[in-house]
Amino acid sequence: MDYNKISLKCGIEIHQELDTQHKLFCNCPPKLSDRKPEIIFTRYLRPSQSELGEIDPAALFEFMKGKQIQYEADSETNCLVEMDEEPPHNLNIEALDITLNFSLMVNSKPIDEIWIMRKTVVDGSNTGGFQRTSVIAFGGFVEVSGKKYNINQICLEEDAARNIHEDEKQVNYRLDRLGIPLMEITTAPEMFTPEEVQVVAQHIGSILRATGQVRRGLGTIRQDLNISTFGGPVVEIKGVQALELIPTIVDYEAKRQATLVEIKNILEQKKFSSINIDGVQHNVTKIFEQTESKIIKSALNNNGVVYAVKLPGFAGIIGKEVCPGRRLGTEISDYAKFYGGVKGLFHTDELPGYNITVDEVSKLKAHVNASELDAVVIVADRLEKTQKALDTVILRSKEVFNGVLLETRSANPDGTTRFTRPRPGAARMYPETDVKPIIILPEKISQLKQNLPDMPEVKLLKYQEKYQLNEKLARQIVDSDYINLFGELVSTYPSLSTLLSVTLTEDLKKLQRDGIPIEELSDENIKDVFKFISEGKLVKESIIPILTWLSHNPENNVDNALKKLNLALIDEIELDKIIDLKIESNLELIKKMGEKALGPLMGMVMNDLRGKVKASDVQTKILLKIKKYLKF
Repeated sequence: MDYNKISLKCGIEIHQELDTQHKLFCNCPPKLSDRKPEIIFTRYLRPSQSELGEIDPAALFEFMKGKQIQYEADSETNCLVEMDEEPPHNLNIEALDITLNFSLMVNSKPIDEIWIMRKTVVDGSNTGGFQRTSVIAFGGFVEVSGKKYNINQICLEEDAARNIHEDEKQVNYRLDRLGIPLMEITTAPEMFTPEEVQVVAQHIGSILRATGQVRRGLGTIRQDLNISTFGGPVVEIKGVQALELIPTIVDYEAKRQATLVEIKNILEQKKFSSINIDGVQHNVTKIFEQTESKIIKSALNNNGVVYAVKLPGFAGIIGKEVCPGRRLGTEISDYAKFYGGVKGLFHTDELPGYNITVDEVSKLKAHVNASELDAVVIVADRLEKTQKALDTVILRSKEVFNGVLLETRSANPDGTTRFTRPRPGAARMYPETDVKPIIILPEKISQLKQNLPDMPEVKLLKYQEKYQLNEKLARQIVDSDYINLFGELVSTYPSLSTLLSVTLTEDLKKLQRDGIPIEELSDENIKDVFKFISEGKLVKESIIPILTWLSHNPENNVDNALKKLNLALIDEIELDKIIDLKIESNLELIKKMGEKALGPLMGMVMNDLRGKVKASDVQTKILLKIKKYLKF
């Protein structure tokens, strides 16, 4: 796709959890819990008017779902603050200082008075119906490949509760994550290709990690992408966790928006407009009384009905692919699912199919008086849900004539996106009255500037020069979640610099790709592995199996792993015995190959003792014994 031709513009909102001693507005530890919940309670949330008397459209959308919200909590990670039964405590100054440090590292200007605001959120992810947030700094920039990318603002806010289950009637949240300090960095929309968005996000992430005070692991950093084309409305893609998925998401969204504009133009060229959609819903239940469609039969067997609407001019349009794997019908179906609570819909661009016959389609078109230019949409469910879903189908179909809509979408694992809710507006923000503002004195900023962490570029050169890492390994460490652990370990074991960097980047990534839960590994266990290496208690070949075992058994330690995996080093006397036995049973090989028998013998011994001996020790001993034999 020619991104210049469609005027693609992208901005990023990066949300990074901070590694602090306690949460943002209470003293609970900022960690997730695997304990059984000790407290369970239920609430319904509703939107409130802003100070100007307005209701935020996103909040109203969530309220209209009518879902019950159930919360789970435990005494280790929660208190009355998260349950909204006690006012918030003072803002976590440690979290504020981390955010100020980052702001100064990216040339942003901190404001002189921090005010806490309430941001209306009624999807249940905050027990009070709002998220506390505060602007910390404005402006600033990062430089990537010689180009400056401006930053609009940097905020400090509380993370949301963890969604653990959701169905048609209820959402279940765990409150352990609620209140963990979260930094939000919003860039200007100055990225114009998918790859550019990924590179900028990666660079900002490396600066965040360079602070040494951010949490790592799945879900601790999330990217929201703001994307527009043709100068149209901005679409927000929320919850992108995998950095490598960003280019695909941006590319697909650019194609989706360009196709929506193309569809609008095609309809207008055919002289159709939203006025042609009369919005009449037709009861077509009788047509499908004997259907073989499992979906429709299931609905009818549960006292359901089948209703249809005609969309003039939409034949061949509603089935048009808007991006890989998704069609306009899918877009419209997303709205019907959210607003009507139905499982989906059928349209005539995909029929006959799904066990709906040619005869049933013919009768359907005749019933609604559809021409060859028209499409028909049908929904099968209970009467109230069906009519509500088709109301939404009618509204969304009329909005097709507007092209791209202002909306919030969520990323799918394949890089496509789905409708989530309307974009929020300014009506969602109002002041927090339970927390006092914080004055930021010039002296504090001066003190922070004197002790700023090294930028990633500085760390890159340091690792290359001081610890003799090649550029590839040094860059991998700088971009790694384990950069701070590496810094701590390499200062203690400088001779292990290469082994440390390979283990903490390439090896751990490979384990993760293989499905090993490396997020369960504690820093202490990783530190102990290299302590044992330095003390000669284990060999480097044992690192991968030990880390794998500890990932599955995080409550254990390296000593337990060595015993369980039988990887304790054997002593020199036992090693000599094993090598002597191998040599005695392979004397003919030594006679034939001489010192070249070293290779095969090494393979035989290491095959039995890998992880229990140092390969260099085995090599030395075998070679000496071969030479000794050959002399005789």
